Formats: sequence, C-alpha cells, structure tokens
Amino acid sequence: MHALIARARPSQPMVTAVVHPVDAASLGGAIEAAQHGLITPLLVGPDARIRAAAEAAKIDITGMQIVSTRHSDAAAERAVALVRSGEAGALMKGALHTAELMTPVVARTGGLRTARRMSHVFVIDEPTYPRLLLVTDAAINIYPDLETKRDIVQNAADLAHALGIELPRIAVVCAVETVTAKLQSTCEAAALCKMADRGQITGAVLDGPLAFDNAVSPQAARAKHICSDVAGQADVLVVPDLESGNMLAKQLEYLASAQLAGVVLGARVPIMLTSRADSALSRLASAAVAALYRQWQLEQDVIR
Repeated sequence: MHALIARARPSQPMVTAVVHPVDAASLGGAIEAAQHGLITPLLVGPDARIRAAAEAAKIDITGMQIVSTRHSDAAAERAVALVRSGEAGALMKGALHTAELMTPVVARTGGLRTARRMSHVFVIDEPTYPRLLLVTDAAINIYPDLETKRDIVQNAADLAHALGIELPRIAVVCAVETVTAKLQSTCEAAALCKMADRGQITGAVLDGPLAFDNAVSPQAARAKHICSDVAGQADVLVVPDLESGNMLAKQLEYLASAQLAGVVLGARVPIMLTSRADSALSRLASAAVAALYRQWQLEQDVIR
C-alpha cells in the first residue's frame, strides 16, 4: 500500500468534500491525506462539532475550509451539491452512516448517478499474494442481478486500469467452478464471460465460475485441470453477493494481515467509504486509490 500511496500523488490534489468529519478518526484521516498531497479537503458539517473534534484530538485544521451545515443529512446533501457545481472532485465519508451519505448520491434528481450502476471495490494488499487483489462488490449492491453484475465487473476493470493493470484478469467466483442450474451464481458467471466475448464488458479477461482456491492458486487450478488465462492469477474477484464479498475481505484483513482500501465507482466522482474501524493506513490508501481513479477519469474525458 505504501508504494500505491507514493505513486498516487497527483500534480494537483483533488478537492474532496469530507462529509461530517466530527470525530478524530474521520477528521484525522482527511488531514493526513491532505498532508500527503492527495486531497484538498472541504470539511462539510456542523462547524462547532468539527472544531471541537479537532481540538479534542489535537488536530490542526488551520487554513482548512469548513462548509457549515446543521447535521449529517444536510452535510451529505451539501457535499453532493459541491460535486455537482464542480467545487469538489471526490467525496469522503466521515462520521455518518453509509446510507446517510449515499441517499443524496443515488437520488434520481440532483444526485451523482451515471448510466452505470454504482459499486464498491476493495483494493487488498495481502502479504502472500504476488499482486494487488480487487474484491467487488462488498458494500453497495446486496443481491445484484446479472445486469448489475455487468456494471460491477466493468467498474472493477476501469479501476484496475487506473491502478496500472493493463489487462486485468477477472475471476467471477462461486462455490464451485462448474456451471449448474442449482447455483444461480454459476449461471450468471458463465453469462458474464459470454458478455465479455460479445464486447458488453471491455478491457479485461474474464473467467468463471471459479471457486476461490482455483481463482488465486495456480496449484489448485492445475489440480482441477482448469486451463485459463485467469485461474490461479486473478487480479479481480467478483463475488456473488455483498455478504460473501464483505466476509471475504474482512477475513483477509483480520486473519491474513491484509491491508485494505476501498472506493465506490460508477458515480460522477470516486467516493471513499471509510469505516470507524479502519486504520490510518487504510484511510490513506483509500484516498490514494480514489486519486488514481480520478486522474484516470479525467484522462478518459480528455480522450473522448
């Protein structure tokens, strides 16, 4: 993660609306990201509570712009308005529930929707795996259908490109590696691979269904006689639903010493969904991932 953070520093820090940073963790994470040159924070929330949190945690916010609102819901709405007006190029979650932040983001009028469904990607640095591993979706779409999974896959492919992976290998993971009508997720995995063949998903190599072991282990793939450009060396794991993805990511973090960063894609700008339990490094890495993605977004806009 440290190498990712070092590579992410943009020529111009992205202006980021930090939503309701009224505790030490969220406020400190935003200030640290600013100190690393990743963001220029706009602190959106109740002025008195932000200043009180800074004073209690001995965090210097001198010179930081505060956009004062009455409460967390108003902070989320104001942050979205800052993005829509072009005053901010990213969102960072502070001390409020994810649903509070996302409600104005996904609003059909005045929100940050695009033609693509929004989804979350964990970027995972696991010590025993030889490359970064992306896991999606583990935070936004609870039981995604096939069309939503198509967007989830495309969002992850785009992020992989932003992180410097030229042709990401995407494994659509299920409980088994064979297609069976008894497991709907295996049928959808096969459909996603055919969608990639037909150009409905671009910029990546897909395979699935693959079980977790033969998605990440060359030995497991060989043992099961799976011939694939993805098996055993996946860059991205697309999970069947939010519960399986969230548990997988948290297991890697707490039982395998992995370091996690996370970002929501598919909106007009990247959204950093940090948790109260996140480490300082995780918050900083999330800002780095968002900065790299935002740079990629702007480059794509120039090309178009």
